[in-house]
Amino acid sequence: MRRILFGKRDIVRIQVDGVECDAQAPIIVSASRSTDIPAFYSAWLVSRIKQGFVKWTNPFNGVPLYVSFEKARLFVFWTKNPKPMLGTLAFFDDRGFNYYFQFTLNDYDVERLEPGVPPVESRIETFIELSRRLGKERVIWRFDPLLLTETISVNDLLKKAEKVGNALAPYTSRLVFSFGDITAYAKVAKNLANAGVQAREFRAEEMREFAQGIAALNQHWGLKLGTCAEKVDLTSYGVEHNRCVDDRLVARLFKQDKCLMEFLGVDAEPTQADLFGAKTVKKRKSLKDAGQREACGCIVSKDIGEYNTCPHLCVYCYAKSRNANGCWLRC
Repeated sequence: MRRILFGKRDIVRIQVDGVECDAQAPIIVSASRSTDIPAFYSAWLVSRIKQGFVKWTNPFNGVPLYVSFEKARLFVFWTKNPKPMLGTLAFFDDRGFNYYFQFTLNDYDVERLEPGVPPVESRIETFIELSRRLGKERVIWRFDPLLLTETISVNDLLKKAEKVGNALAPYTSRLVFSFGDITAYAKVAKNLANAGVQAREFRAEEMREFAQGIAALNQHWGLKLGTCAEKVDLTSYGVEHNRCVDDRLVARLFKQDKCLMEFLGVDAEPTQADLFGAKTVKKRKSLKDAGQREACGCIVSKDIGEYNTCPHLCVYCYAKSRNANGCWLRC
């Protein structure tokens, strides 16, 4: 494939059914904020990597584009159940790909808010298995989103977090959480209403109450605490604004990858440590992902998932406007 530059994006030419096409060629692939690829589509992903590209459709305007894996050096996996993917991790290892997991492990079993997700005890076992295999820094625990309903209070959420955190604390280094956004997303409000769930936004004092409670629990866990795309300042409780696609974490975990470090602009002789203990990253350009929310700290990546394809059927999901049928295997 011939590499060309197109604006600020790196573009390569690929062959699709005998026709030459442009394709984005990201360094970092997000798989995926839009659907659970590790849980349901890991075999599809392996197949597409072997083919060299994937076809992706923009969920907001319906415009399709191609994404090449030619330059990919890092995969960030987002999942609620990576167990089906454990057998395919060797594929990524053998090809020299770097990767880590954002593992959302909530405890909404009783409320049935995540009907397609395995029981919490099973997911805890999978989390521990994955952490033992990869190391605890490469498996990040997310309690996301935190939801207040007619049956779930702030105190209930803290009890749920305590149950899960007591099991996971030795097997991760970080907990990331977010407060459920309902009014900001029409689909979220509609999905909750259709499921008969009366959920509401957190008040400022309730955010502080949760932060204070989780900080108290963290005295025993010793984790780094962060919020995901939240504007609220909870630093007085030891809770920072997180970067889920995190250049600092990547610079620490995968410093042997020269291409990846060049993309990040890592200083060859870093001298400081940041909040999460990573080496200083010296930026030559802004890497913030402009496609995410204003309060999101993630650096740029290309997401390859699509809406309405996740059979977890979580009632609060922003990426679901109808029941998914689980069929999503294409180029």
